[in-house]
Amino acid sequence: MRTVATDAEPTPYLVDLSARELRRRLPEALAIYVEAMGYPQGTEYHRAPMWSEHVLRPGWCAVGAVLPTPDSPLVAVAYGYRGARHQWWHQQVRDGLRRSGADDEYVDSVLSDYFELTELHVSPRAQGHGLGRALTRRLLRDRPERTVLLSTPEVENENNRAWRLYRSLGFGDVLRDFTFAGDRRPFAVLGHALPFEMDEPPNR
Repeated sequence: MRTVATDAEPTPYLVDLSARELRRRLPEALAIYVEAMGYPQGTEYHRAPMWSEHVLRPGWCAVGAVLPTPDSPLVAVAYGYRGARHQWWHQQVRDGLRRSGADDEYVDSVLSDYFELTELHVSPRAQGHGLGRALTRRLLRDRPERTVLLSTPEVENENNRAWRLYRSLGFGDVLRDFTFAGDRRPFAVLGHALPFEMDEPPNR
């Protein structure tokens, strides 16, 4: 699938990234992450070991978008893996759901069989042209899990590209205004049933 990045640049194309390839491109991928999330320079050095460890988790897969030029620069990246009880994100969301008043049966149903869409980032110079949607479709095709879950920072009136993307794809609320340990910003946890049918109407 091809999408237009800008009038001045060639059209990026999607590629499946092996663990080896992501490790090789880790500086590029983390630079996109830091820029897209608005984090301070240097954040990438703290995140690199985590991203490197994630590739070892069961069910891990990744997709990137590159420009068809001699050096094939990466302009977008997405990855995820099968969620499990021992993982930090799983434990954080479980605690958040319980604190929100959810009973154990509901919590177990949410977290029993899911794919965690861990990272989805598009370089600001390539945003607004469908790459996020294309990456999501590619990453979630043929996943065996029952649901996909992700977290995204809360913004007023859900008014940014990430929220518009997730709502247009039909992601619904699982947990709102949740603060992860080590981050002061409130986050939302969103979910969607699998298999991921792109033609179904959005939730809202």
